[in-house]
Amino acid sequence: MAAKRDTFGDQVPGCEPSWYQGQPSPYYHDGHRAFRAKCRAFVEKEIEPFQDKWIAEGYPKELHVKARQQGVMPRPKEIGGNDEWDPFYELIMADEFSRAGGAGVMGQSAINSMALPPILHHGSDYLKSLVVDDVAEGRKHISLAISEPNAGSDVGAVATKAIKKDGFYEVSGFKKWITGGLMADYFTTLVRTGKAGMFGLSLLLIPANTPGITIRKMETQFDNAHNTTFITFDKVKVPEKMLIGKENQAFRYIMYNFNHERWLIAVGGARSARVCYTEAFKYAMQRKTFGKKLIDHQIIRFKLAEMLRMIESVQDSCEAVAYAFKAGMKDHELGMQCALLKVNASKCFEYCAREASQIFGGSAIVKEGKGKIVERLYRVVRATAIPGGSEEVLLDFSMRFAAQKAKPHL
Repeated sequence: MAAKRDTFGDQVPGCEPSWYQGQPSPYYHDGHRAFRAKCRAFVEKEIEPFQDKWIAEGYPKELHVKARQQGVMPRPKEIGGNDEWDPFYELIMADEFSRAGGAGVMGQSAINSMALPPILHHGSDYLKSLVVDDVAEGRKHISLAISEPNAGSDVGAVATKAIKKDGFYEVSGFKKWITGGLMADYFTTLVRTGKAGMFGLSLLLIPANTPGITIRKMETQFDNAHNTTFITFDKVKVPEKMLIGKENQAFRYIMYNFNHERWLIAVGGARSARVCYTEAFKYAMQRKTFGKKLIDHQIIRFKLAEMLRMIESVQDSCEAVAYAFKAGMKDHELGMQCALLKVNASKCFEYCAREASQIFGGSAIVKEGKGKIVERLYRVVRATAIPGGSEEVLLDFSMRFAAQKAKPHL
């Protein structure tokens, strides 16, 4: 039986994933197609008209409730949602939200999906009852508080201390580059409860309004309708019952969680790269230089072909990892694949942003006019390459992972 073929969205070659443009795919069914249409309609109606305004003042938290009501943020089946929900729904959602063009609107949805799993997998029934339902419905939000001024990719160097006293943990320290800090109602917070190194770390669920917490917005290189924050914990008292899982076991929880995060970053990076290609291709079809259109110059066609070659490769890898998740592979089994995928995605995005800027020329260095979207995306590249593990750290990790797995076979 032939696979179902359909078209959706932009039919200019390469401007949408191949399954949008009539190419059969084994991954997607009618439920995915209907969900894709809902996501596209939501972005075009509820996000794109307000994006510039929200870059200046932040997007409203209520947008998540609206997204839930309109069916574009369904509950995963693990928390009482539709049994049909699989990783391809999440891929579609991340892809369509990223298509808006680099402003970070709805960015908290991805952060929620990264900060909630440690509670789902390791938290007590009390912690689950406290946050899971409200976060799933879009009423409340949760952010990861891991990185510190002196501990980014080197998670084992986290220094924020949590000292147990009279039924509480007293937390003191700093967290930096925390995405969604001003929107979060809770923080999944990595703290040091034991010895130095990776085996002395624990996770605490800390309400954002706890006395002793100060949160400030950090200005970023990229336009940000969401927020990146610096958080100070000054002798913050956290009840012992807010411990996620077991003491001094958090490094393992976080490492497993990172793989899902890296996959989501890669999905967003692939679509951002595709937006760069789309803008550049359409501009090249119209713009004339030296008496002919840009697309008629061989070097411009070469640039566009290289962009699309990389994009399609990353898209295929994103779908392959989604299928592995769907087939039951655990996050910790996909460490190397997710690390390499994120690096490929960020390098692809960086190349596409650069080459799109070259094609637009002067129009890509001003925040208005035809090159506005490319200019904005060019400043987003590092926010794809660094969070979730820098390219250098992930490449090194992938080979250490491979070497460890190879030992029994050599």
